[in-house]
Amino acid sequence: MAFVVAPPVLAGGVGDPGHLAGAFRAAFTGFWRAGGADLTPDLDRLVDSWFRYHVAKAVIAALLLAVLVALGARLWKAYRTSGGAAVTITGAAVTMLALFSLTVLMANVQGAAAPFASLLPMLVDSPADAALTGTLDQIRQQLAGADDLRSPALAVITDDYAWYHTVMAVLATLVALALVTLSVVSWRRFAAARSRDRRVARAAAAFGVLMALSTLAVAVVAVANTTVAADPLPGLRGFFDGGW
Repeated sequence: MAFVVAPPVLAGGVGDPGHLAGAFRAAFTGFWRAGGADLTPDLDRLVDSWFRYHVAKAVIAALLLAVLVALGARLWKAYRTSGGAAVTITGAAVTMLALFSLTVLMANVQGAAAPFASLLPMLVDSPADAALTGTLDQIRQQLAGADDLRSPALAVITDDYAWYHTVMAVLATLVALALVTLSVVSWRRFAAARSRDRRVARAAAAFGVLMALSTLAVAVVAVANTTVAADPLPGLRGFFDGGW
């Protein structure tokens, strides 16, 4: 409940999603028509609210992750001591919730670091009005043209789009390193326990496999975002053609 209710309140301006999307579209159209590199006051207010919204969600996700990690450590000690189906099921659930919280944390850190870019999907998620349609057509034309035909406004969009993916590339790389470390530690526990406690060894192996698979998934995210950050224009063209 806190994750749903608190962030909009703390952001002080992020309310109904439909209203937010409409306000962002109008502000974005005004920014594009202005043509400059500075955000218009209306757009700047929305971006600032969106930044605070993601900060609030990131803090809540981080606190939840910390609680789940601490609970997981206690459950592991309980499992090594007595085991039991209840401890096993609870531990598995806590592990999956921790991975989910980690994913939410990463997404909201990314959104807080690049709030303007994280608002851009609102431009293409549903049918646009005539003013926005004209704006999007101009953006597509500039993206398809030569570099010297692109406006300062498009440079701002491109830079923030690249930064958005850079942030996730860095986050995903750090998380992948942490997950692979956990996997290595789990396999060492497996090796140490397999000859004297096969129950603990199985649990360590299962956790090691889960961490290894999670590492692969996060590594794919890191590579994909690194590729887009290094060359954002193809991804930006695809985005404004209806993808993200």
